[in-house]
Amino acid sequence: MTTSQSASGPLPDVSESELKRRVVHASGTGLPLLYVLGFVSWTQFGYVMLLASGVAALLEFLRLVVGLDWDIYDDLTRPYEQTNVAGYALYMFSITAVALVFAPYVAVPAALMLTIGDPVSGLLGTTREADESKRLRTLGAMFAVCLAVAAPFLVAAAGTGVGLAAALAAALAATVADGFKPVIAGYVVDDNLSIPPAAALAASAVLAVTGVAPVFG
Repeated sequence: MTTSQSASGPLPDVSESELKRRVVHASGTGLPLLYVLGFVSWTQFGYVMLLASGVAALLEFLRLVVGLDWDIYDDLTRPYEQTNVAGYALYMFSITAVALVFAPYVAVPAALMLTIGDPVSGLLGTTREADESKRLRTLGAMFAVCLAVAAPFLVAAAGTGVGLAAALAAALAATVADGFKPVIAGYVVDDNLSIPPAAALAASAVLAVTGVAPVFG
């Protein structure tokens, strides 16, 4: 949030490049839907994500090491990503990580919180610098979207009480990860990297404590 905006101010204008980033971001929802809609098994989905991460890693190698400066990078990266691994690659890496480690009913909603919740939050908020936090209204929207995408999966796996508690914990963790981008040793901990594992770990903690459903895939 910039200093000129209040927490209750009007919605910000969205630049064309930012809108493109959000559309690309949301299009990633098609990846977990491959499993949800039955096009691939959970094991096959893991392979799909490994391939996607491999492509992202190659593109980042070409950008950061080889020095290729393609126009597409102008739409996919922000200024603070020019010398760091870009958010789109971290997006692939984080979804791949939760898909390989956690059970589907934990990993899929964690991925959807990134592919659906984060774009909604981004459109409601302003484009942030690394050390800026989002407005409360934006965080509230992020929490509501995350809870909505998590509850069906976790309630189906663990029952209403435990499943809803796990969904609430996951949504809260994802919202915190979305709201703040800490800078550690000069490196921005991007929310594309932190949202899925934060959500998966929070949901898993509730499931592990109650013992209602297994955590790992």
